[in-house]
Amino acid sequence: MDTIEIGLWVTGVLLVLVVTGMRVAFAAGLAGLIGLVWIFWAKFGYDPDRFGKALTVAVKTAGQVPHSKVASHTLSLIPTFILIGYLAYYAGLTRALFEAAKRWVAWVPGGLAVSTVFATAGFAAVSGASVATSAVFARIAIPEMLKVGYNKQFAAGVVAAGGTLASLIPPSAILVIYAIIVEQDVGKLLLAGFIPGAFSAIVYGVLIVGIAVIFKSVGPPVKGFTWKQRFASLPGAFPIVAVILIIICFVYNPFGEKAWGTPTEGGAIGAFIVFCFALFHGMRWTELKSALLETAKLTAMIFSIIWGVLIYVRFLGFADLPGAFSDWITSLEMSPMLILICILLAYAVLGMFMDAIGMLLLTLPVVYPAVMALNGGEAVSAADSAFGMSGPMCAIWFGILVVKMAEFCLITPPIGLNCFVVAGVRPDLSVQDVFKGVTPFFIADGVTIALLVAFPGIVLFLPSLAG
Repeated sequence: MDTIEIGLWVTGVLLVLVVTGMRVAFAAGLAGLIGLVWIFWAKFGYDPDRFGKALTVAVKTAGQVPHSKVASHTLSLIPTFILIGYLAYYAGLTRALFEAAKRWVAWVPGGLAVSTVFATAGFAAVSGASVATSAVFARIAIPEMLKVGYNKQFAAGVVAAGGTLASLIPPSAILVIYAIIVEQDVGKLLLAGFIPGAFSAIVYGVLIVGIAVIFKSVGPPVKGFTWKQRFASLPGAFPIVAVILIIICFVYNPFGEKAWGTPTEGGAIGAFIVFCFALFHGMRWTELKSALLETAKLTAMIFSIIWGVLIYVRFLGFADLPGAFSDWITSLEMSPMLILICILLAYAVLGMFMDAIGMLLLTLPVVYPAVMALNGGEAVSAADSAFGMSGPMCAIWFGILVVKMAEFCLITPPIGLNCFVVAGVRPDLSVQDVFKGVTPFFIADGVTIALLVAFPGIVLFLPSLAG
């Protein structure tokens, strides 16, 4: 049995472990270790006397991965971005942001739902966690919508779908993870997420207005706010705007040729600003403790997944499965664009059974080299590429596409993590209610993904300015 066959068998074992309920971090780490032992033992000719040596070499190889791959300053972005979100919640910024959006937008059909989407987009710009965004706005926005007569399923669907925007709008933990796995520029990827994230929010808003116009009882407009009340709501949203501008300037300085610093430094300063604002508004020690503990828990979970999956990725390198998959993909007698669409559809199916981070971490080591090979390679120029863009730009474009697919998977049954979170926060809602409520947003996400595929300039405009 050659290494490719070993790779396929171990990947099958991994999928079985995940489907049967084992956590992705443990399933990937265990499968990777089994695969490494198998490959080293195969090299020793399956000699029973040398199995112990194969096990020792495999354990040492796997043991080097967590520190060598994770001891990177780039990953320090993740806890700072998550901390920004929790501090913003405990500082009351989320409620102030929702109130401002409500006063400015609630007058249109379905306006309170549109306000919720825009507020979640704003909160996403200071928080990289979709689950946290959904949990926060399930507490804030759903009661407001139910109070004025919104359909409860629709209200729950709006919050669950709006929470997915945190996956794409920087600071995004998933974009950082993608950049690390495929070894691309974190700053350019974060920059690339702004326009598609805002575009997704607008598409959601248009869909909501359309539904409210057709079905008037679903989401009635809320009127009666004066211009004085609207302008009075803006100062509460100022810290959010300040953090967004700081992150942009640290990734790409629009006022000069040189950025102010690294994205990591921007995230740290953003967290400090929100912390100062929280103290100014009277945040207590218990609230600060909760923010720190929640940040630590979520960070530990993400890092554990990264550690486990990287052991599996190390095994894939020994098995040469990514190279074999790339060769197979490029040998297909189909257009590169059609193959890319099939890959995205495969993500949609896979996302029904796996969480977003685990799905990307497990698939990217194999899928990413294949997509780059379709385009013509890492060093290809735009003139010679299949998708009309250079290798680095193709990596950014594909990253936004797969992260958008990860967003889509956060609301698809039966896993749909955001839907479970909303139902968990609201005891009056069942998971089935939330899944019914998010159904129209599948159409919106489909339209958004189609436009991002058809018009890559939506994704690549800001990264191209950064050089």
